[in-house]
Amino acid sequence: MTATEILEKLVSFASVVGTPNHDIVAWIRDYLKAHNVEAAVFMGPEGDRSNLFATIGPADVPGYILSGHMDVVQAEAIEWTTAPFQLRRDGEKLFGRGTTDMKGYLAAALAAVPQLAKAKLKRPIHLAFSYDEEAGCRGVPHLIARLPTLCAAPLGAIIGEPSNMRAVLAHKGKAAARLTVRGRAGHSSRPDLGLNAVHAMASVLNAAIEHAENLTHGPFEQAFEPPYSSLQVGTIAGGKAINIIPDLCTLELEARAISGVNPDSLLAPIRQKAQTLRAAGFEIEWEEVSAYPALALPCESALARLLEDMTGQTPIGAVSYGTEAGLFQAAGVDAIICGPGDIGRAHKPDEFILTSELAACQSFIEALGARCAA
Repeated sequence: MTATEILEKLVSFASVVGTPNHDIVAWIRDYLKAHNVEAAVFMGPEGDRSNLFATIGPADVPGYILSGHMDVVQAEAIEWTTAPFQLRRDGEKLFGRGTTDMKGYLAAALAAVPQLAKAKLKRPIHLAFSYDEEAGCRGVPHLIARLPTLCAAPLGAIIGEPSNMRAVLAHKGKAAARLTVRGRAGHSSRPDLGLNAVHAMASVLNAAIEHAENLTHGPFEQAFEPPYSSLQVGTIAGGKAINIIPDLCTLELEARAISGVNPDSLLAPIRQKAQTLRAAGFEIEWEEVSAYPALALPCESALARLLEDMTGQTPIGAVSYGTEAGLFQAAGVDAIICGPGDIGRAHKPDEFILTSELAACQSFIEALGARCAA
């Protein structure tokens, strides 16, 4: 099958983040088996979605991981020109949800499998396909934890997020949380008898806004845009009617941290502020929604030099979006970002990738295989 044909099949699976992914996992496993490559499938704790790991070549020798996620963000059909989970070709453009982020990379890797399988690799190439990356990299930690039992310590992991096939050395870390404040309902004419959860949440919101402003004053890391850590409240909801004292309010916020800063630490002042509401009788629940560390790969590392040599381009210092790369690095595996497509097309209606981008990625992976066979 060509990369385009594989992509057409992958797009047809509506593997939306947070939903079961058995169908796409089973298809990939069967495809690999048809090329004499055995894939291990590991069910996550959710019980209805899995990671997949496969090795081409000797597993007991250090090699390279090709890492990508199988999930995609939601797609509202009304916003699309055509059905989002049916691949549509218009010249060189291939439209469909996940074509760029990031089933195009998976398709290119799978299209390269026949060539890799014939190459008699001396160093292995591993395929590590995860779930629920779009929910804050929830699936891949379970896969990374198994790596010591699956293969020799890897030389590096190439995370195929869309980067126009130019290597990326760094991204910010992220932590996201959901705060729930519970008060006491009542009639609005007697506010003295209730506990207004929305009013209470206002003090937390103000603390978050003030903290976000303070972060703009540094510390700085000029490779990023913006060059400082950041924090924002993304959603807030509470109340049922104008004449009812609201007994419930929820707030979701996230922090993005430059290298060397723990993103969880950026949320700590907001959590501490929320805890002070207990003294007034409110119940507080703080739930971590997602978290992943920053990526910071030195430009002089062997993996960075390899990617620069193979792509013929100097790696980009940093990008604003986050990936699973930081989790691989935190586990002791050098990681770098390099994949087909442009991040500017991701998460939008009529997302697309170019056939030339698929071909370039497949050629890159096959060239990596040639090096591993030399």
